[in-house]
Amino acid sequence: MKEFSVNVSDKSRSNIYIENGLLAGAGKIIKDNFNSKKIALISDTNVYPLYGEKIKAQLENEGFEVFTYIYPAGEASKNTRELVKIVEFMAESGLTREDIAVALGGGVCGDMVGFAASVFLRGIEFVQIPTSLLAQVDSSVGGKTAVDLPQGKNLCGAFHQPAIVIIDPDVLSTLSEHFFSDGMGEVIKYGCIKSASLFELLEKGNVEENLTDIITECVSIKRQVVENDEKEHGERALLNFGHTCGHAIEKLYNYETVSHGEAVGIGMVMITRASEKLGITEKGTTDRIIKVLEKNNLKTYDTHSDKEIISAMSADKKRTKTGIKFVMIDKIGSSFINPIKYEDINKTFGID
Repeated sequence: MKEFSVNVSDKSRSNIYIENGLLAGAGKIIKDNFNSKKIALISDTNVYPLYGEKIKAQLENEGFEVFTYIYPAGEASKNTRELVKIVEFMAESGLTREDIAVALGGGVCGDMVGFAASVFLRGIEFVQIPTSLLAQVDSSVGGKTAVDLPQGKNLCGAFHQPAIVIIDPDVLSTLSEHFFSDGMGEVIKYGCIKSASLFELLEKGNVEENLTDIITECVSIKRQVVENDEKEHGERALLNFGHTCGHAIEKLYNYETVSHGEAVGIGMVMITRASEKLGITEKGTTDRIIKVLEKNNLKTYDTHSDKEIISAMSADKKRTKTGIKFVMIDKIGSSFINPIKYEDINKTFGID
């Protein structure tokens, strides 16, 4: 079993466990780390029928009193209304500050449960059991929690580190091809910004036979970045490569139709094509990214115009008084932050 610790302060530490078949021991891992009496087990309508009762039984066998909450699956549920329902459920279940919440699901579940845990009783501990590739390689690690607002994605949230992250690559066998590809969007991002060797592995197409190692590599990269910069004042912003354009695309579709990984893939192509034309990025990099995205059944362009996508960036979290902080790469495996003034953004993307 691979184990990592994310240490962001003397009082905030996440323990991450990665192993095939680990889900069967999730209850014991949680018991070994907590003396809680009650657990709020929160999942969605897709994941709970697959794994919910198994996890609940494990927790009950370990002596926990388990309360379950199941919400409608999908990004459309990631809003303030559902957040309040989850917090009220925790209160109705009688959870105390010594009790914990468990997020069983993908990125939406982890984001919502983590945020609910951060505000309930001004903060209780929570556990991530990610069941999607996207959540396993990215969103379950690092403590970013949030819900969407009508004005934009992830605009309402908090930094709240999970006490434990339990990653079992075997659960990915139940993912549809679409959602596996969706997670690969984030895997490709890690190769672009921090690991040329990971990107080269993806170019060869050896994903399934190296899946556990790929997940471990992504988690290792994120762990190091988060420890260096928990609150995204510097290096952590590099993890947003492709996300500025990607979030704008998701917003244009009202967080439906185009999934997060698909949007991030399109965003990586948009920003790299622009930076390559400006001579910032090594020639041929955009084509390499496109080929890897296509190899993983991900989109590389959107039917909305660049002008429409840029307009939808108006509420992006990375905006400042004078512009937006874009993440660019000078070559595969090497990234940097490039603040661009509002008046120069159209020019950067080649729009008159």
